[in-house]
Amino acid sequence: MRAHDRTGAYNRRLEDTGPPPEASHTRGNDVLSRHQIRTLVHHHGHDILAHERMQIQRDCYQHGIVTTYAHSIRVACLAVYFADRLRLWHRVDLRSLIRAALLHDYFLYDWHRWDNGEHRLHGFTHGGRALANAMEDFELNHIECDSIANHMFPLTPRPPRYIEGYLVTMADKISATHETVSLERFRKAELTATRKDVR
Repeated sequence: MRAHDRTGAYNRRLEDTGPPPEASHTRGNDVLSRHQIRTLVHHHGHDILAHERMQIQRDCYQHGIVTTYAHSIRVACLAVYFADRLRLWHRVDLRSLIRAALLHDYFLYDWHRWDNGEHRLHGFTHGGRALANAMEDFELNHIECDSIANHMFPLTPRPPRYIEGYLVTMADKISATHETVSLERFRKAELTATRKDVR
């Protein structure tokens, strides 16, 4: 399998959320399966995933070889996983959690590009940019707004106000670390060049 094929398959695997659920998930003693989590993410975030501007994220790398689109789905799935395993359903708004996670990096640019230094403070500023973009395209509640704006704590001075925000922040940090230390990231230049050739 060629390099760009492997990269495309990897990101498509992260993006494949499956069909909408036919019934609500159980919050009893059973834990959610990976497929159930992906189904929930698709159900509550299908309009976000299909939005025209969200498609920009498919062409922007977030960490290593992982696109921002795929990273956002991973964060949403991991946030739901933590809520489920920690038995937080009596305290968590599932829809707000998923939508905040999908939009937490909705800044719509590739922060690795120089752009005359505009993105030098990306780690400190992109939460605000993501929130501004998200508010232009979607109706957000106070949980979603706060979770998006403050997901980079402690790089941003204010911590999240809601448990959904802490779940998004934790999922983001874990996902980012995994994506950054992956050995595949050292092949990014090769994979990027291959993608350009294919186009």
